[in-house]
Amino acid sequence: MKQNWTYLAQLAANEGKEITLKGWVQNRRDSKGIVFIILRDGTGFAQCVVLEETVGEAMFDEAKRLSLETSVELTGTIRKDEKQLGGFEVQVSSLKVITPAEEYPIGKKEHGVDFLMDRRHLWLRSKRQWAIMRIRNEIIFAIHNFFQQNGFVQMDAPIFTGNACEGTSTLFETEFFEDTAYLSQSGQLYGEAMAMAMGKIYTFGPTFRAEKSKTRRHLSEFWMIEPEMAFYDLDMTMDLIEEFIRFVVTAVLKNCKDELAVLERDVTKLETVIKPFPRIAYKDAVQMIRGEKDVNGMNSIKTLEGDLAIVKNKIEEIKTDITSREEKIKSGALKKGEIAFNEQKIQQQKAALRELEEEERNIPQWLESAKNFVPGDDFGGSDETVLTRLFNTPIMVYNWPKAIKAFYMKEADDDKGYVRGVDILAPEGYGEIVGGGQRETDMQVLVDAIHHHQLPMEAFEWYLDLRRYGSVQHSGFGLGLERIICWVCKLPHVREAIPFPRMMGRLLP
Repeated sequence: MKQNWTYLAQLAANEGKEITLKGWVQNRRDSKGIVFIILRDGTGFAQCVVLEETVGEAMFDEAKRLSLETSVELTGTIRKDEKQLGGFEVQVSSLKVITPAEEYPIGKKEHGVDFLMDRRHLWLRSKRQWAIMRIRNEIIFAIHNFFQQNGFVQMDAPIFTGNACEGTSTLFETEFFEDTAYLSQSGQLYGEAMAMAMGKIYTFGPTFRAEKSKTRRHLSEFWMIEPEMAFYDLDMTMDLIEEFIRFVVTAVLKNCKDELAVLERDVTKLETVIKPFPRIAYKDAVQMIRGEKDVNGMNSIKTLEGDLAIVKNKIEEIKTDITSREEKIKSGALKKGEIAFNEQKIQQQKAALRELEEEERNIPQWLESAKNFVPGDDFGGSDETVLTRLFNTPIMVYNWPKAIKAFYMKEADDDKGYVRGVDILAPEGYGEIVGGGQRETDMQVLVDAIHHHQLPMEAFEWYLDLRRYGSVQHSGFGLGLERIICWVCKLPHVREAIPFPRMMGRLLP
């Protein structure tokens, strides 16, 4: 079937030609004799200019009445305009309404998060959410490309599991015919079995966590990528993770320039992935967090104290600027264009102010956490933030205390009480995006660990078979898709990283 219209993503290839577009009215403004329509079609956005002298009075009047999200068909000529998103503008010669829209509930004014989440099915149409979802798509595509190009086989782990191997408190229980089943937290154990068959595999699917948590990093349903590699040790795994993260972020930087621009993302923060990722033993990381060890002349405690003073000064500067601009607008001395410019700057400054005020609230908590961190504890969000602020690239923390890691982690031969695990922490306060490590191959050590954690031995007989029949050194990791999206897009909350988030208190739409 031949397509009889052009997508907005194809404007550059059709410059100077007359084309037909189909899409929705994302915005509209008009003045005497001219209507400006921002059209969206899922592939992009473009300004379409309707002149009364070109289309005639009747069609021009129809253009002036277009409501937000009305679906339309436009015909016009593509003209280059570097000032517009995407670099092109469409001079409209004819316009046809496909379906008029009722009054759109998501207007130009600011809305609260709950209001937008209740209308997530419509919020997805906004320019910002469009950009995030396009970047999500690019990240998914890059993930598959990386593993397929490196000889991995995609395999699938079951979502239903028959036992709660690590306790029921964080698992969703359901009925599976006559039996009790649980929704999977991870496909990792099954990944080990598949790696023993295929050599190198990766799984990519939904996973579920039942923690009653409402932090900005948690979802109840999210997507995990879990590679597992036969014959790999921890060092090889860390090499692979670094190469993998670099590949994915580089793909976004290359293929999502417009989307990153919509998000106003500082891409220099992402370009640092070309640098080697620092690799830090857990013990050293603890000293860095507590301010007992400096990093390139930076001390965590002193840096935080200095940052707090800087933030307070910036807050006062922005408040003064907002007040000044508001007074200029009220004075009535500004022209229409100057008023619009200042209103836009005020909105930008208010957004920056919200971020700074949040940081002003957080820094004292980070300081308190850093000063009182207990060696041997797991890192919380505050601890990860304190540590990553000392670096401008993702970092790898390896060799973790055995007591806080999974029972199947390989014990470190040269560091008693620690295991060969690794967490990758993203910069800018985004924390853990990858967790993994080398798996224990000694069957007796695993049996002892299963008994120690009071887990049902019968549920692990199949897993122990992997050590009975040709056991080899092997390793793997898990990447949280929504967490890397949050970092790449610099999102304030993980709920924006997935089309329809599921978390405590949120099951609709």
